[in-house]
Order: sequence, then C-alpha cells, then structure tokens
Amino acid sequence: MLFRDETEGEVKFFEKAFERIAKRKVKRVLEPGCGSGRLVVAMAAEGYEMTGLDLSESMLNYVNKQLKRKKLTAETVIGDMTQMDLPHKYDAAFCTFNTFRHLLSEKDAEAHLRSVANHLNKGGIYILGLHLLPLDAFEHAIERFTTNYGGTRVTTTIKVIEFDRRKRIEVLRVLVKATKRSGVIERVKSEFPLRVYTCRQLKSLFKKVDDVLELAAVHDYEYDIDETATFDDDLTEGVFVLRKR
Repeated sequence: MLFRDETEGEVKFFEKAFERIAKRKVKRVLEPGCGSGRLVVAMAAEGYEMTGLDLSESMLNYVNKQLKRKKLTAETVIGDMTQMDLPHKYDAAFCTFNTFRHLLSEKDAEAHLRSVANHLNKGGIYILGLHLLPLDAFEHAIERFTTNYGGTRVTTTIKVIEFDRRKRIEVLRVLVKATKRSGVIERVKSEFPLRVYTCRQLKSLFKKVDDVLELAAVHDYEYDIDETATFDDDLTEGVFVLRKR
C-alpha cells in the first residue's frame, strides 16, 4: 500500500524506456529484490513475461497469492541478487525505491550489477532507482506520510537513527500504523541498514562495470521520460538506465 500510488507512473516509464532506450524488443523482464511483488504483478498484467527474485520466501508467497487472485502468471524465485543463477536471459530488468541500497558493500553492489548484466540480452536495459545523499544531508532526518486504500489508512514514519558517513551506512527505523475500517489498529516496527551513495560514489561504481553496462539515461522520481536529469550533487532521487553492451 505504501507505494501503490507510484505504480501506474512507474509502469508507464518502464514501457517508454523499453521503447526508446533498449536496443531490442522487450518481452521478458526481471525484478531482482521484488519484495511483495507490486511491480511484478503490474507488469504481468501488461503482458510481460515476468520473473521476480527475492530472498524472502514469505514475500514470494504473497506475490504468488496476488498473481493467482488476479489470474496472472509470473515466475518467482528465491535467490540472492548478488549471485543470481537463472535459466533465462532477459530483455530488461528494474529495481526501484532503494532496494539496491540493501547491498551494504561495494563488493556486493558491483557483484549485483554484473549479475544483472550476465542475465541481460545485448541491448537490454536495467532501470535502477535510488536516493542519493546530498552534500548537506541532515544526518537524523525524519519523514512521515499517509496513504488510504479500501478503508484502511496507513501512516508511515521513517527516521534515520544512525548515520556513519565514513562507513557509508545509515540505519532507518520504520514505523507503520494501519487503521482499518473496523477501527482495528495494527503496528509494525522495522529497523535496517542501507548503504549511502553520493553522486561521486555512484559514478565510481558505474565506472567499475562500464565494460558490461553503459549509462544510457538519467531521470528522477518524476518518471518523465521526456525530462532527463543532470547526474550531479543536486540529484537526490535518481533513476538510472543502464544498457547491456
């Protein structure tokens, strides 16, 4: 529910990127780190042959239930996004909203990009979305937002509780309060680390894999295919389109 309002815009952006940036027709698509499968389900509904990969069996069970309920088909695979071993090659892949930042070391980040490249057909694209760290970042930022759907109101509070610029790690505390139509309230608390990237650090990472993936386009979270973004220190919400050489 937290990101369902973004789904339509993301899907439209993906399809336009497939048409304009990929150098091949896109039919088979991979989402590494698919989580609850919001986008796997949405893209399957558009007719793509989807594969969703995640480490969490319970997440993939949820994806499969959603697919069954909507009478859709997609492949779901338990696996590590740093060392994928899938039987298919894909025409495109995507990973948005900071899933990539769960990879906490440079070694794992590079391994993931190379693993994606190994699974892409030549000319295929990888759409990678993540937040970048501004130079004047407030180290203990807090964000709160609310969404409503089907009579359920969900309020989410995200707070940075630890920040280490040298180690490039921030720890987030996420509090979710769901108030159902019946008045029943459910609360979920989660804390987890994410890797931090400045513009310079991400450029450096992309350079390490430039032998297999070229940076073809840069956008932001407005998901406007006609508006490119400048890859500099002012970019805080980046959508990067990498193309298989």
